[in-house]
Amino acid sequence: MLEMKQIRENPERFKAGLRKRGRDPGPIDAVLEADLIRRSLLMEIESLRAEQNRASAEIPDLKGKAREARIAEMKALSARIKDLEPRLASVESELDGLMRSLPNQPDVTVPEGTDSSANVVVRTWGTPPKFDFTPRDHVEIGTSLGILDFERGARASGSRFYYMRGDGVLLETALARMAMDLLTGEGFTLLGTPMLVRSGVITGAWGGATLDTQQTYKIEDEDLALIGTSEQPLAAYHMDEILDASTLPLRYAGVSWCFRREAGSHGRDVRGLYRVHQFFKIEMFSYVHPDRSAEEHEYLVGIEERFVQALGLPHRVVLLCGGDLGLGMAKTYDIETWMPGRGGYSETHSCSNAGAFQARRLGTKFREGPRGGTEFVHTLNGTLAATGRVMIAVLENGQQADGSVRLPEVLVPYMGWQTELRHG
Repeated sequence: MLEMKQIRENPERFKAGLRKRGRDPGPIDAVLEADLIRRSLLMEIESLRAEQNRASAEIPDLKGKAREARIAEMKALSARIKDLEPRLASVESELDGLMRSLPNQPDVTVPEGTDSSANVVVRTWGTPPKFDFTPRDHVEIGTSLGILDFERGARASGSRFYYMRGDGVLLETALARMAMDLLTGEGFTLLGTPMLVRSGVITGAWGGATLDTQQTYKIEDEDLALIGTSEQPLAAYHMDEILDASTLPLRYAGVSWCFRREAGSHGRDVRGLYRVHQFFKIEMFSYVHPDRSAEEHEYLVGIEERFVQALGLPHRVVLLCGGDLGLGMAKTYDIETWMPGRGGYSETHSCSNAGAFQARRLGTKFREGPRGGTEFVHTLNGTLAATGRVMIAVLENGQQADGSVRLPEVLVPYMGWQTELRHG
């Protein structure tokens, strides 16, 4: 959530932020109008209560008609307050809804643009492989190797579900273990997170006034929903807490299954493992001092790059434009990895800085010293291994003419020293 005081002091800055996202800046005016009404009502109510207190103090010393008149004034004051309080509650609720619907303010370094076509390639690593045979996509490869079964998955659960078999399970586990080992080596604390959280946790992390039901699986008749990423429960891990500044940064690695409805997805995105309803992920999450927020962002992106480079996968780092940012994010880098079956680079990793947006919505602050004031921490998140998408790149880039797949050397110890995937 944004800070009302900052909007009040510099509304044009926040209107420019909405324009950078390709949005109508009108909601800023609506917020300012509701805030003005709220403050006016609040001032009137406080003035009436002050007068009510004065009258209450005076009445015991009054007699006769003066006393009766003052009592009548007290009743009128009380009636006026009772009339105003519901109006104040209503406008406060309206203002809260407006504030919660506002997206995060884009960082000044975020490029202009309304969609992914305006994203900026920051750097590229590796060279896409050249094959002396017609390469196949991961669906064909995984099916022929007997490690992916989309037909039976659809039969059991519907489209975009699958069974993973044999070496496929080992490969997914190997990628997860590799990611966890990398992060524990960097001092991250592993966290197995809840996979059901309250609605307010999801909107607190991702933004918006209500759940995005195009993405989120909601549990009927309960205030619970399946997580779309462990970023959500990780953002809530220190909810309503005041952290000691000396403990920052706090870095966690979320280990969880994730669930997304992906309503509206179509085309090549819905083929195979690329955009499924259930997937496994290792997620980085940092709570940091605002002064080192930008530095932490580059650090997390660097870890993602090291992971992909260790696998020998050609990739590029892309800075997202304003129109392609998530609601809750101020700045995001994507890592797009070469996928022969898709004929180009496709997103495998994302790394975002939410600034104080998530912390303000979820009540996470820090204090400098025992007597210092409090302020909101900055939070950042980054995918280290959405195992399904990384598997696509490993299978497609490592495929060989005889139908086998050469495994990256870094995975061999995790695969029982198996260097290739072969059928049977």
